Amino acid sequence: MGFANRMLCNRGAAFLLLLSLLVGTTSRTVRAEEAFSFDAEEFEKKTWSNGGFAEIKWEHMDVRQGSALSLLNMYDDPQSDLDQFSGSLQLNGAYAKGIAQLHWLLNATGQEDTFGWTDTADIYETYLNLTPASGMTASVGKKSYKWGKGYAWNPVGFINRTKDPNNPEEALEGFITSDFEMIRSFSGDLQNIALTTALLPVWQGVNEDFGAEDNLNLAAKLYMLYLNTDIDFIVYSGNSRTTRFGGDFSRNLTTNFEIHGEAAYIPEVERVTLNEGGQRVRQSGSATSYLAGIRYLTEFDLTSIIEYYHNGLGYTEDEMSRFYQRVAAGETLWTSTGNDALLQQMLQLSAQGYSRPNPGRDYLYARFSLKEPFDILYFTPAVTTILNLDDQSFSVTPELTYTGITNWELQLRFSLLNGDQSTEFGEKQNSNKLELRIRYFF
Repeated sequence: MGFANRMLCNRGAAFLLLLSLLVGTTSRTVRAEEAFSFDAEEFEKKTWSNGGFAEIKWEHMDVRQGSALSLLNMYDDPQSDLDQFSGSLQLNGAYAKGIAQLHWLLNATGQEDTFGWTDTADIYETYLNLTPASGMTASVGKKSYKWGKGYAWNPVGFINRTKDPNNPEEALEGFITSDFEMIRSFSGDLQNIALTTALLPVWQGVNEDFGAEDNLNLAAKLYMLYLNTDIDFIVYSGNSRTTRFGGDFSRNLTTNFEIHGEAAYIPEVERVTLNEGGQRVRQSGSATSYLAGIRYLTEFDLTSIIEYYHNGLGYTEDEMSRFYQRVAAGETLWTSTGNDALLQQMLQLSAQGYSRPNPGRDYLYARFSLKEPFDILYFTPAVTTILNLDDQSFSVTPELTYTGITNWELQLRFSLLNGDQSTEFGEKQNSNKLELRIRYFF
């Protein structure tokens, strides 16, 4: 069966499944319209809790012909466009008994695209929490950390997974760790203080993608609520990655206006770049990254999030341009001689950093979402833009979200990537992407 036939069969089956679920949900909603009743047991602490969602998603992408990343990823099988159809299932839950609580977050995804079928099944989180006394908590297992106050980026998230700025609220896979937290409350200007320490091992088969193996790493975060300002001081030390220090803050100036910021300093870090001759070189030195942002909610429910991010570990405009030039030289060598050695070298270098979501130095992020405009219930339009301040390339993503059907969320999103030659967004694989996502929550 060809790709087009498989896509039609998959979409047809998904449509029938969606239709049956919609009918069942509607009938259950009608039957649930009963007189209000109060049940005290509903407010008791539950031993079990569980939830999650099932998702189907269709994506269509137009390939930017001749761009660096399209050449690297498809030089031997060029495409003018790409289609993806995927289904995902995410399950989360917890079980509590006495001082112990077990938490889990599981994710499975299957995807059919132009190049075939792929599927994954991952344990994002599964850890045991112990609360031996008030203000004391210990945990062990696979856990996702969300250190930092930034919405799109977290330079102080030393043991975080890296967010996708286009989907910063999506769940991420954690690391296997053990941690301990102590919390104390006070009266006065200093209202709360909490110290969290986390041990993160890197061994064969354990957190291998974090850094160098056969090391035990330590991260610590000191939190304070001082004069109604949330403040964190964070440190990481270990041999899997170099030592680093950071701090962040968040404060509500008014009930609807919040400011936040982060700063991270790495005394010694190694970067792999290309010199003017196109040769790979290793550079060592310090790096400083920082972020400043605001979140503002108007009286008519317009939420604005704006952030400036300086990535001290990122590549300069010249370093990015050299990479794109070497990819172009590799493509010329491939078409004239059939030798793809240079393209393979650039593909390896790309995986080391140049193809990260935002590999540059300076960015501006802005997201605006409006809840129920013109009194259209359950409807939220939004627009997100990311601007590379060095080369002036950008992406802009308008989206429409509807939640008017119980437990369902429908989202339509279009992303446009724009930039000149040898700029970040001008050399991305795709020039645009259209995405339809349907989620059922349970």
